[in-house]
Amino acid sequence: MNSVIISRTASVFDGKKLPEEAKLVGYTAIIDSHGLNVPIPQTISIVSKKNKKYSVQNFDVYPPSYQPDDTLFKHLVFALKYEGINLLVFKKLFEKISKNEIEEIINKESTGQYVRKIWFLYEWLMAESLDIPDADVKIKYSDLLDANKQFTVINGLKSGRHRIINNLPGTVDFCPLLFKTDKLKNYIEENLSQKKDAYLNTFHKDVLQRASAFLLLKDSKASFTIEGENPTTNRAVRWGKAIGQAGLKALDKEELLRLQQIVIENSRFLEMGFRKEGGFVGEHERITGDPIPEHISAKQEDIEKLIDGLIATYKKLEEDCFDAVLAAAGIAFGFVFIHPYVDGNGRIHRYLIHHILSKMRFAHQGIIFPVSASILNHIDDYRNVLESYSHPLLDFIEWEKTKSNNVEVLNETIDFYRYFDATKQAEFLYDCVNDTIENVIPQEVTYLQKYDEMKSYLDDIFQMPDKTVALLIRFLEQNDGKLSKRAIEKEFSALTEEEIKEIERNYELRMKFGF
Repeated sequence: MNSVIISRTASVFDGKKLPEEAKLVGYTAIIDSHGLNVPIPQTISIVSKKNKKYSVQNFDVYPPSYQPDDTLFKHLVFALKYEGINLLVFKKLFEKISKNEIEEIINKESTGQYVRKIWFLYEWLMAESLDIPDADVKIKYSDLLDANKQFTVINGLKSGRHRIINNLPGTVDFCPLLFKTDKLKNYIEENLSQKKDAYLNTFHKDVLQRASAFLLLKDSKASFTIEGENPTTNRAVRWGKAIGQAGLKALDKEELLRLQQIVIENSRFLEMGFRKEGGFVGEHERITGDPIPEHISAKQEDIEKLIDGLIATYKKLEEDCFDAVLAAAGIAFGFVFIHPYVDGNGRIHRYLIHHILSKMRFAHQGIIFPVSASILNHIDDYRNVLESYSHPLLDFIEWEKTKSNNVEVLNETIDFYRYFDATKQAEFLYDCVNDTIENVIPQEVTYLQKYDEMKSYLDDIFQMPDKTVALLIRFLEQNDGKLSKRAIEKEFSALTEEEIKEIERNYELRMKFGF
């Protein structure tokens, strides 16, 4: 049986100063004591000497009465009870300790719900049966995930062998998990999809159709801008058409490859399809050309399995009527973390958000949901949420430079891309969805209404054709509500000085004050 000291006293851990000197417990203690090559959980559990339970920054502090016996089993029970399930820690632990040690733990207390959860997780994650008879059929089924702590599927599968209901929101090949934070619970209770529909129903169908066309192009251009690209109008329109079809086609590997072909305008200098070599996001050292990774992509030999798992998990969530925004966060961010292509990953990652919101009927009003425009408006938060996943992993990925100044990953990394905590990504996406509903769409619809008012005024007074009206308003927008000297002397030389002043006054009233 394991004789490792699990819980140790510390005042500083993993470069973080603890709120007080305390003992490490749960997942953090197990990672520390067993030398597991995984990032520390976002929240560290500690037991202090004070008789007070509280949370501060990234620490959950417990009083001495919570201190578990210093055995692996008791710390696993503590983790399951108070910290939820961390699939990555369990997988790396099971790879580290012997099969006999797990069997000994389970045989000692085979009827308890926590030991049955450990038993189930071992056989599910390792795809290997333990030498243990099936649980007594009289034992009541227990949910694997605690629905008070983490988001679960409703229709979990019963495992009669363990008397456990597998309510994980994913498959063994791809299963990001999400914690029920106050922010996520509030957003879900607010029912943003219904809020959006109620708002859009106040507008005429023609206005919404026109707004949709503008938002489609705006979202397409935003997605390219996020990647640091300035696409031609034709390229932006072509990708906008693809976004407009989001949710119509089934999501499979062939569809993902089709999307890459739409995104990449010129494929002469790169190999299309899934990568045949390593990949990273970052820079090259200016003199030596050495890679400086900010994110290291999944190994090329793992891509097919990861994408198969991602697609299977998406289908499972769709069938279970899982929350659409949470599903989009796990699937879309999981895709960009895997980074299966040499190029085009970011735009397809954001396309997947459109696809899932549409397919799972969050956005079903006949108007594009321009979430990329909101992401662009919050680009620093977007980078932070990507880095919150990527940067901690860099310490656990062994790699070397290739002759082409790429990276070749040397250790096994597949579990980092299928078992991650997607809570921060989900909170960010919900923030963007809310911003889209409260700001991005209303601003576009309001603009069109103000534009129509201005157009009606110009039609009534000056009988201007639509093309001239559009040009005039564009000039006014570009010059802070004033016609430039050049425009007055050329395109609008037919207008008198008084008419120009009147037009500028009406623009000020009708357009500028509309926002």
